[in-house]
Amino acid sequence: MSTQVVRATCPHDCPDTCAMLVTVKDGIATEVRGDPNHPNTAGVLCTKVSRYIERTYHKDRLLTPLKRIGKKGEGKFARISWDEALAIITTRLKEIAAKDARAILPYSYAGTMGVVQGESMSMRFFHKLGASRLDRTICSSAGGTGYKYTVGAKVGTDTEQYENARLILIWGGNPIASNLHFWMKVQEAKRRGAIIIAIDPYRSLTAEKCHQHIALLPGTDAALALGMMHVLIRDDLLDHAYINDHTLGFAELSERVAEWTPQRTADTCGISAEQVEQLARLYGETAQAGEAVAIRVNYGVQRVRGGGMAVRNIACLPALVGAWRHAAGGILLSSGDSFPKTTQQTERPDLAPVDLERPPRIINMSTIGDDLLRPASAEFGPAIEAVIVYNSNPVAVAPESAKVMQGFAREDLFTVVLEHFQTDTADYADIVLPATTQLEHTDIHATYGHLYMMANNPAIAPLGESKPNSEIFRLLAERMGFDEPCFSDSDEDIAAQAFDNKNLRAIHFDWSSLKKTGWQKLNVPDAPFANGGFATPSGKCEFYSARMLADGLDPLPAYIAPYESAESAPELAKLYPLAMISPPARNFLNSSFVNVQSLRSTEGEPHVDMNPSDAATRGIQDGEMVRIFNARGSFIAKARVTDHARIGLVVGLSIWWKKFAADGKNANELTSQRLTDMGRAPTFYDVLVQVEKTR
Repeated sequence: MSTQVVRATCPHDCPDTCAMLVTVKDGIATEVRGDPNHPNTAGVLCTKVSRYIERTYHKDRLLTPLKRIGKKGEGKFARISWDEALAIITTRLKEIAAKDARAILPYSYAGTMGVVQGESMSMRFFHKLGASRLDRTICSSAGGTGYKYTVGAKVGTDTEQYENARLILIWGGNPIASNLHFWMKVQEAKRRGAIIIAIDPYRSLTAEKCHQHIALLPGTDAALALGMMHVLIRDDLLDHAYINDHTLGFAELSERVAEWTPQRTADTCGISAEQVEQLARLYGETAQAGEAVAIRVNYGVQRVRGGGMAVRNIACLPALVGAWRHAAGGILLSSGDSFPKTTQQTERPDLAPVDLERPPRIINMSTIGDDLLRPASAEFGPAIEAVIVYNSNPVAVAPESAKVMQGFAREDLFTVVLEHFQTDTADYADIVLPATTQLEHTDIHATYGHLYMMANNPAIAPLGESKPNSEIFRLLAERMGFDEPCFSDSDEDIAAQAFDNKNLRAIHFDWSSLKKTGWQKLNVPDAPFANGGFATPSGKCEFYSARMLADGLDPLPAYIAPYESAESAPELAKLYPLAMISPPARNFLNSSFVNVQSLRSTEGEPHVDMNPSDAATRGIQDGEMVRIFNARGSFIAKARVTDHARIGLVVGLSIWWKKFAADGKNANELTSQRLTDMGRAPTFYDVLVQVEKTR
């Protein structure tokens, strides 16, 4: 019997990007475990990825190309050969491209976070084709934009340092479910005496285990940050030397936040003025005592109308108190810009044709429901005639789901889906192509939650007739007649191109070495902004941003009320008086893993958490089936009556595949296609609903 252990990397949309060790016996993967030597993974995998063997060898795994034989959405297919599938796809794409290639749209996101199987050969293909470009906004673009206006780049505190902090604010996240290894660092900090505070409308698994939980109203995080700044400045809990040397616009900021008294902040956020005072003083006084204060802000904060501004406001706090002086101080949203990626080389945007009469078109993935239904026009360009979906499941995850389904149900829309399983989106495909999983292909990863370059080696041969994404797009390029040398690059070639080893942060990068060791840390300072050096135009933390003014935005921190709240839309709130958020369920990762039976069984069935007061008003008992609805749609779920949800809040843990729900619907029936203040991102948590017992 031949046994080996292969170094791999978790590919999923999670900041932890774990180092995995895959045990293979006679060509069959038998175990996946965390690498005990990786400083972030520390031998631990989450409940989802620990089931990766079950997922890879799942009985419903797609292993051959399929052609639709039923109506769109029915999910009826017949097996075909790769040759036939490629011929059908390229014939149709050539027909459309001959008229206007912008009628072809790629739709992808982070089903895999790898450079090779993500956006490398695929982007080369679509750039060369002249297809519409996808604005990939669905997760993090609002917060990333606000953060970069302030700090300059998505760079922040090293997660390995959080265990040394004295105060940690977990703002808008539930790391037990979605950032487990950061939570392990928090637990160590707690053992060492740190105070841990959760700021979240929902008392999540994480909030339950913190010293304090501040349950503010959804969409009011920006106001809380303004109120904290008011108290810090009023009480002179500031690092004046850091402010003078490394920030821009303090005088203007002071004037702006003067109006955000603790009482005004409390009234806006639905909390007490005392909570605002205590939080700000604890943050400022701990920093003044020379201790490290750290914030972990997550993406839940930015899924509302003013989400970009909310992250910007929170990102101002560390500079006011000099938290950046400490390796364990500061803030982290994402570490993604720490990695010197070679996007121009891996994605080759230079391949795109230059056509002044047909300028490039950008389609926002968050408005795909509307855009699939748009007719051709001078403003919009050609109607979308073909969609190639990979690394995503838009029918389940995109907002205002009824429109998304209506768009994908168009008989004149040619849809190709690259997938592991027959997802909700695959049910609408004309052609389905079987893709390999992470255990079956080569890849290389940057991360957005730690600072290690990561390698993934294939552990087993591709199952059935499945092929890597990269190989599928190579074959399509060959059939389309694309003969540029870059379309012959192997996965190994692309991995070797992924990072710029002329950049000091990755000067030690070498693919042949990385794939042997599995991971290598970037060369970065322990405290990235201890001496300033922000990546903004001024080189300082910009409380006042001239770039924001030039972009038509308020150049100072501000509060932007949600689209849908009692404050901003009182008439709407009379009809739909409950706010709804839909954060990740612990056992799912976006819509991945929903079809893994052991995980779905653990999660149970679609449910919503309601406060006892709200449930009693509606005559709803714990465990009863309820209908959650607004003007956009409805879905049915089981009510869990619990004070984990604050009064006025409904929490629908997501994202369920529709086919596993009793009524074939999920929470995105109710979300809107309205976009955030900056970053053109979706407003998943900016939703008003009503709830009633099913009849």
